[in-house]
Formats: sequence, structure tokens, C-alpha cells
Amino acid sequence: MKKNTIAFVFAHPDDESFACASTIRELVVRGNHVVLCVATLGEAGKTGRLGPMTKEELAAKRKQELQKAADVMGIFAIHHLNYPDGKLASIDRYQLVNDIVTFLNDQQAQIVITFSEDGISGHPDHTAIHHATREAILSGECPTVQKLYYVASRALKEAGHSPTVKFDSQIHWEVKVKALLAHESQIGSVKRVFGDLQEPPSGFRFESFVLAWERGVYWPNKKETFLTDDR
Repeated sequence: MKKNTIAFVFAHPDDESFACASTIRELVVRGNHVVLCVATLGEAGKTGRLGPMTKEELAAKRKQELQKAADVMGIFAIHHLNYPDGKLASIDRYQLVNDIVTFLNDQQAQIVITFSEDGISGHPDHTAIHHATREAILSGECPTVQKLYYVASRALKEAGHSPTVKFDSQIHWEVKVKALLAHESQIGSVKRVFGDLQEPPSGFRFESFVLAWERGVYWPNKKETFLTDDR
């Protein structure tokens, strides 16, 4: 089986665990090289049960949490862009795109996963990282990239883009739970989305992805068994 470098590009620590933890673990189990680029440290978020913290303290804490989650999933490397949380939409787009191009080229990534345009939750940072990642790949400056996936969302489905790949999170549910719980400052959000974590909630059992671009073709019409098909 040919091994690949798969790059996940997200806005905040915890995005990877909420959306993709089981899939990431499956990629690693299959022998693939998984890397993660995170645009901010999430310092504008809530601290939850940890109590009051400065932005600097929360940034340091969330960086530690992300590393712990990455170790659980088996992510090989994390690259931090260190942009201000909540302000990705207002920073220089060219610089953000260039940073992503540099990351993907340094890692020699063949497959890239990021948010769709709606960012699932509508968070402006999610939307900004979508546009920057899309532009980085469509620029033609990332020659190793062969496929771009978006995390599936309701808006994508309403636009006629059904999931290309659906992975049952129950396969690595124990890993996903450990990754989610590693984000201690975000436990409130974790419990709100995933409940008591005893099993995947019905609406969140599958981690789904839409193949948005493949080797120069946007929105290829196909179904796949996994992200690494045809690689």
C-alpha cells in the first residue's frame, strides 16, 4: 500500500479532534504520515472549568492540549501560524495563503483536508482558513497536492455536494474521546456536542468529507471508500 502525507489545515486547537479524530487515527493505523497546521492558538475562547485566565495563559494551555490530543491520534507534526484568534478574516490574505503554501510544500503533502466555506459553524476563522487553503492549492504552487477535501457540512449538502467519504467514528471512538478530553479548556463544548461520550451521538457517528478538488478538477463526481483511494 502506498503511504501518503495527509495535511489537515484548521483555524483552532480542537478543530481536528471535533471533526476528524477517528479518521486521523485510521490514517495513522494504515501507515500514513499525518501533519497539522493550526492558524491560531484559540486564545479568544472560553476557559470553561479552568477558571479565569489571561489570553497568553489560555494560548499556552491550548497549545499543550493540542499536543496531547495529537499524541493520542498519532499526528506526526504540528505547525502553528500564531495568528490572532478571531481575526483571521481581517489579516492579509496573501500572507495567510503563502504560509499555507509553505507548510504544504515543506511537508510534501499529497492530500489536504480543511473546512468548507461555511466553516460548519459559520465561525469567521473557519471560513477564512477555508478560503486561504483553497487559494493555496488552486494557485498551482503546491505541486505535490493531488486532492483537497472539505469537512462535510449541511451547507455543502444543500449545494448538492454529498460526502465522498464517510468514516465510522465508532471504529476509533476510544481514541476520539481521549483526543477530545485532551482539550480540557473546551470540555463544555465537547459535552454539548458529544454528550456523555459513551458512544457516538447519532448525528455525529460518521466523520464525512467531500472531495472538492482532484488533480485540477473541481468537484469531481465520485464516491470513495477512504481518503487515500487512488493514491
